[in-house]
Amino acid sequence: MSAPLPLRNIAIIAHVDHGKTTLVDQLFRQSGTFRDNQRIEERAMDSNDLEKERGITILAKCTSVEWEGTRINIVDTPGHADFGGEVERILSMVDGVILLVDSSEGAMPQTKFVTGKALALGLKPIVVVNKVDRPDERIQEVLDEVFDLFVSLDATDEQCDFPVLYASGRNGYANEDPNLREGTLTPLFKKIVEHVPAPEADNDGPFKFLVTLLDRDNFLGRILTGKVQSGTIKVNGPIHALDNDGKLVETGRASKLLAFRGLERVPVEEARAGDIISIAGLAEATVSNTIADPTVTEPLHAQPIDPPTLSMRFAVNDSPMAGREGTKVTSRMIRDRLEREAESNVAIKVTESADKDSFEVAGRGELQLGVLIETMRREGFELGISRPRVLFREEGGQRTEPYETVVIDVDDEHSGTVIDKMALRKAEMTDMRPSGGGKTRITFTAPSRGLIGYHGEFLSDTRGTGIMNRLFDSYGPYKGAIEGRQNGVLISNCAGEAVGYALNSLEERGVLFVRPQDKIYEGMIIGENAKPDDLEVNPMKSKQLTNFRSTGKDDAIRLTPPRIMTLEQAIAYIDDDEMVEVTPKSIRLRKALLDPHERKKAGRKKEMA
Repeated sequence: MSAPLPLRNIAIIAHVDHGKTTLVDQLFRQSGTFRDNQRIEERAMDSNDLEKERGITILAKCTSVEWEGTRINIVDTPGHADFGGEVERILSMVDGVILLVDSSEGAMPQTKFVTGKALALGLKPIVVVNKVDRPDERIQEVLDEVFDLFVSLDATDEQCDFPVLYASGRNGYANEDPNLREGTLTPLFKKIVEHVPAPEADNDGPFKFLVTLLDRDNFLGRILTGKVQSGTIKVNGPIHALDNDGKLVETGRASKLLAFRGLERVPVEEARAGDIISIAGLAEATVSNTIADPTVTEPLHAQPIDPPTLSMRFAVNDSPMAGREGTKVTSRMIRDRLEREAESNVAIKVTESADKDSFEVAGRGELQLGVLIETMRREGFELGISRPRVLFREEGGQRTEPYETVVIDVDDEHSGTVIDKMALRKAEMTDMRPSGGGKTRITFTAPSRGLIGYHGEFLSDTRGTGIMNRLFDSYGPYKGAIEGRQNGVLISNCAGEAVGYALNSLEERGVLFVRPQDKIYEGMIIGENAKPDDLEVNPMKSKQLTNFRSTGKDDAIRLTPPRIMTLEQAIAYIDDDEMVEVTPKSIRLRKALLDPHERKKAGRKKEMA
């Protein structure tokens, strides 16, 4: 058997949209992983449909390239704070990181989050200033920001003495000279081999492996991915799984060993210490469990995961239209799907309600839970979703709530409006500076509760030009009541199909969410009232017919196009007594209690309380 290639295990970390996945594409091409004439998709690592649509990385993925006799295992990590649970676990698998920073945007909130995690694990980053070909690049200032960030995160002297490369991932070059705008990624490959240490390999010890990622395969069942910490494993070798406390989870055999080669997972006969591999053959072992030789009784240390800060209620769809569009509508199906999600995604926690018809799903943020809901509706589920609520804590007899760092880049003319709106949401401004090109960067500390539903309003206030980045900071004192939505809603008082004539007369009441011929039911929200109160209306009222023929052209109804909300906009819009009905084909807003008498009763109870 030939000697194994020298190994390097690295992760690519960065803020969302700073070019991680595009850089990996070029590493594939220039290492010879793809043939010159092979047709591959752009951002090949973003394989999930939602990742392709949104242009973001949601799931961490492993791959490997071979360069001049060295195998480089690369992990592409999500850049969005909501998927931070993935990033934390991944970093425990690697021996070095490439920190990618945009040459214009610089160090952003997520850069701080992922860099802090990497430095705490003792990893020594290679800093790559990416997109140096941007016309608004400010390379030297960005480098200073990165150095300041390292110092603020208590980096060691060795970590602060980081190597720097200047690159354009899209154009496929990296250089040590910031003024060069050509070349290849050879300098980056060299830097990885020279700067990242080979994995500490204890080939003679017993086999130990920490599960970092879990996914499922239709043929192989559960596939557990991680790094072999010590020893050697062969196909069909006996293994057992231990939890964090050292309790036995199950025993079995490694029925399949898979290694990463480019975008493929290929079967191998044997894996050694330092390899990043996948194991199939166990039915119960999960993320953070230790898979080991049966003689091992001590589990490996698993990285603690930051707790969830937000929760939503996922309920069985009980609207009059339930079961018309989806195929998975029962609480048992919903429970099984959510339990499967919680198993592979450690940042999500699922609790069943007492009535067994709904589930409290806690996660890191609106985007993470929104992606889960969107994935489920595409799989054929029908759900009723509540307004997100933050998870409070009791600390030292005081009520505390989660706070976030919010960094906003906005045109100078809109900065006053943004500051006023954030102040209403109990945010405190911690920094404000010009960022060039007529833009201002404003940093706030804000309770997560105040930010729910603000993003849509923020985009309207900044004419779609503002960029907001949020990152969980810590739990702090409860800030008191925060004003919610200013307007009431228009609620249908009947069921059937909306009529153009009725909608035309309702337009003066507010903004409509439905079109003529749309199916509606009693208790469904069909628009936003111009006034603060909710209003029950009849969207099915038709014109009274008479024997007189109309002479004018006033019969031609011209309706303003309705406001059609995306899933995230709908979840952010609803109030505490409302729900979003999610089906494979529709997103409808409704009152949680469809019967008007029940709503009045509930309203009186709330006032008395």
